[in-house]
Amino acid sequence: MKRAQFIRNSLLATGAVVGGTSLYAQGDRTVNGQNNKPFNLNYGPHQGQFENHAGKSILDQIQFAYDHGFRGIEDNGFSGRSVAEQEKIGKLLAKLGMSMGVFVLDKGGNGANTLTAGKQEYVDIFLKGCRQAVELAKRCGGKFTTVVPGDFARNLPLDIQTANVIEALRRGSEILEPHGIIMVLEPLSDTPDLFLRTSTQTYLICKGVNSPSCKILYDVYHMQRNEGDLIANIDRCWDEIAYFQTGDNPGRREPTTGEINYKNLFKHIYDKGYRGVVGMEHGKSVDGKEGEVKLIAAYREVDNFLQ
Repeated sequence: MKRAQFIRNSLLATGAVVGGTSLYAQGDRTVNGQNNKPFNLNYGPHQGQFENHAGKSILDQIQFAYDHGFRGIEDNGFSGRSVAEQEKIGKLLAKLGMSMGVFVLDKGGNGANTLTAGKQEYVDIFLKGCRQAVELAKRCGGKFTTVVPGDFARNLPLDIQTANVIEALRRGSEILEPHGIIMVLEPLSDTPDLFLRTSTQTYLICKGVNSPSCKILYDVYHMQRNEGDLIANIDRCWDEIAYFQTGDNPGRREPTTGEINYKNLFKHIYDKGYRGVVGMEHGKSVDGKEGEVKLIAAYREVDNFLQ
């Protein structure tokens, strides 16, 4: 499942937020007698992961997540929502004491305007997205925005591409840093055309940018596919990692469905002091309400690492 799918899914129910009365808001706020206390780590679901229980409204899904122990969300497609909807999400999160995780920087580097090429028109699009992120962060109370530098510019030497990316990100950091906003660079495994591939490559770029507003988004699913050796690479890059996302491999579904030992990994980052949102950027192994119950149970299982 690619990020574009998550963004599309996030926007499917935008019209359901404004107006109307929620059946979930009026009904039972628990499912199957599950333990609803807050988790040890701050896992952040996406829109759509609980829609069978909570309905299409993003606000009702946030409330459902809170009622089942979650204290954060992610919203990749936040920039595509109306201002009114963005503000409603921000107000609800503030009311519940929940954290906004990442939202994707609008046109923040992709195959169509890759930062590796060093073209001013592409950099200008990226910088416009950085300025927009300042306003978006104010509405939702968040401080993390995802940036993917884009595809390889295969007509240029690799080191020149790296220098072009660093220069563009430095300029973006100048916009974000005064507001305390952090762009988190995400190495991906979706296609071999993508420039940013590994945690250590991203670490080098962050060191080159040299700003508190440019850090690593360590997506465990992508890094398992691209490099493995997860805990060792987390330790190597720790001082530049600002954010984590999950998804088991193969399949990019909830923890316990694949080969990654998430219980050990979560204990490791908890012991190292991580308390930020852990974004649940994955699908579900089972459809319908049954799959949502299974999703919550999986996170309860792997979150049980303090005993």
